[in-house]
Amino acid sequence: MERDRLAAFLDQIATRYHLVAPVAEDGVVDYRRVDDARKVVLDELSTVPPKTHFFPQTEELYSYSTVTGLEIKEIVGAPAAVLFGVRPCDLKGFLALDPVFAGRFRDPYYWSKRERTIIIGLSCTTVQSTCFCQAFGGSPVDGEGADVLFTPLEAVYLVEILTSKGEQLAAEFSTFLGTEGVEEALRGKEALARELDGRFIRQVDLEGVKEKADRMFDHPYWRRLARRCLGCGICTFLCPTCHCFDVVDENRGDRTGLRVRCWDSCMFTDFTLHTSGHNPRPSKTERLRNRILHKLKYHLDRYGLHGCVGCGRCVAKCPVNIDITKVIAEIREVD
Repeated sequence: MERDRLAAFLDQIATRYHLVAPVAEDGVVDYRRVDDARKVVLDELSTVPPKTHFFPQTEELYSYSTVTGLEIKEIVGAPAAVLFGVRPCDLKGFLALDPVFAGRFRDPYYWSKRERTIIIGLSCTTVQSTCFCQAFGGSPVDGEGADVLFTPLEAVYLVEILTSKGEQLAAEFSTFLGTEGVEEALRGKEALARELDGRFIRQVDLEGVKEKADRMFDHPYWRRLARRCLGCGICTFLCPTCHCFDVVDENRGDRTGLRVRCWDSCMFTDFTLHTSGHNPRPSKTERLRNRILHKLKYHLDRYGLHGCVGCGRCVAKCPVNIDITKVIAEIREVD
């Protein structure tokens, strides 16, 4: 696709689908429904990951009424959507979330949106100082998890159709696509991949980390690390794979109300507080340990996938500079 045709392509999509893409507001880039391609941000990693499309920060599950007996109206179902501009690390994030919400126990709210969404990935053209996707098997031009992958080149986008959903979208909007110069574009993508591979500043070695993590649940290292932590939870809210949530009933006072699911964080004191008053994670030591081990051990044990994709958001935004890449290096060195 010629690069100058992208805006018209997205505007056409918006006439047939809910188009969700990264947009900027007050210095924050996140994924929202858009109807004007000029609002789409293409040149930076979003502040908030696109998991918000499938797992919203606040989501109504059902409404209820007890006016004339108990009536429950479930709020399930999603419009056909196209999620555009998802970076390779965030595509990996979807693959990490899928077994949580669509594994043995399928979550209908997550899955209804997942099934009815076509995902268009967007290859990176730069590597930020906080990026380390390579450590977890990623690449700035990896389309795994997308239905279609766009790779920006000098004058065109290389458009790779990766799934049957991608084929459906390509058939609908075939007038925007061409076949001339495909071999040259593929070579251009290969050259971009080689160039970006050499730009990574962070070299993260995971060798032996899982085995160390298996044995260091009670290690004093966690207490030392937690002394710096504020417990603010920003690392979890900006993570593409974190999925803790709370469920709240909102009573309107007229015998009607809503049940709402909203994001929560394992870094918060009340997250594991029992009604009895007992808390199995009473201090930041236990809570920070849980977060790190979830990324490097627990998710891997349960699903065969790391709970980190190397996007670097937590590194960039932690107010006290707790850096998971340094934590990984320190875990490798502990006795």
